[in-house]
Amino acid sequence: MCVRRCVITVGDLGEFGMVNRIAARLPQGETVLLGPGDDAAVVGAPDGRVVVSTDLLLEGRHFRRDWSSGYDVGRKAAAQNLADVAAMGAVPTSIVVGLGVPADLPVSWLDALTDGFRDECAVVGASVAGGDITRCDLVVIGVTALGDLGGRAPVKRSGARAGDVVAVAGRLGYSAAGWALLESGLLESGALADDGVLAEAVAGHRRPSPPYAMGPEAAALGASAMLDVSDGLLQDLGHVAKASGVRVELDPRAFAVGEPVALAAKELGVDPLDWVITGGEDHALAATFPPDVVLPASWQVVGRVVDGEGVIVVGREMGPGGWDHFR
Repeated sequence: MCVRRCVITVGDLGEFGMVNRIAARLPQGETVLLGPGDDAAVVGAPDGRVVVSTDLLLEGRHFRRDWSSGYDVGRKAAAQNLADVAAMGAVPTSIVVGLGVPADLPVSWLDALTDGFRDECAVVGASVAGGDITRCDLVVIGVTALGDLGGRAPVKRSGARAGDVVAVAGRLGYSAAGWALLESGLLESGALADDGVLAEAVAGHRRPSPPYAMGPEAAALGASAMLDVSDGLLQDLGHVAKASGVRVELDPRAFAVGEPVALAAKELGVDPLDWVITGGEDHALAATFPPDVVLPASWQVVGRVVDGEGVIVVGREMGPGGWDHFR
């Protein structure tokens, strides 16, 4: 008996079979006026303006199929784009997906990927409105997210001013800790005793949890600048400092270190604050606020904006850290 032939692949389905299979798994929300099936989708824009962001994920570069399930990859791919929309102060409405897959990819993996897209969009009430498929040697995913500002001005990177406070919402360091655990191979080998806490860090790498609602919340509170922490807080705040012509000073004592991050750091012999300040792909939100704004508990003040340039961690020497595709 040939076990391999018992696995149905996307090559068995063909392009249009894949399209029909994917579309059948994707319910459409109210903002999608015309979904998959035509040359283009039609998505409503109640505000009259559309916030647009796009990202590309390559197998072996942004995810590994031996580390992450198709469902994990779908959630992650959608999350990093939806978070960019939220970082502008907008509410995500829909995504469209460009997908390249090898012919021998199991259909079950494609189904799980599709369900991941669907379920992450459902968190914010968005839909997968359409996309395109082609054959490729590796899994390649391009996601474009759309969002609605609801009458608010977009929160840009260039609005920070001396005297503002710097605050973050969401988790930091989880993805970096999870990646380090997976890379070490120690969890798989059983060398680390884990009661589920370390697994939470790994889950943070496979499937980030952006604080989507905090983006529009920050805009309503009067945030002067904001961005999604995708490449590491230190590096990303450098973009705010440069765009705004200011200096950002971070207080290392102000950061909360999650238990999974702290335990992973202890097991691997590293400083957890390095992951918190320089680790990427958590898709937390970082924003600056005028000093008189009363922030809710969802935002943690971690620094301040002053005259000058660049970003420093007060009393601590740190390299540039963060993620650069060409470094």
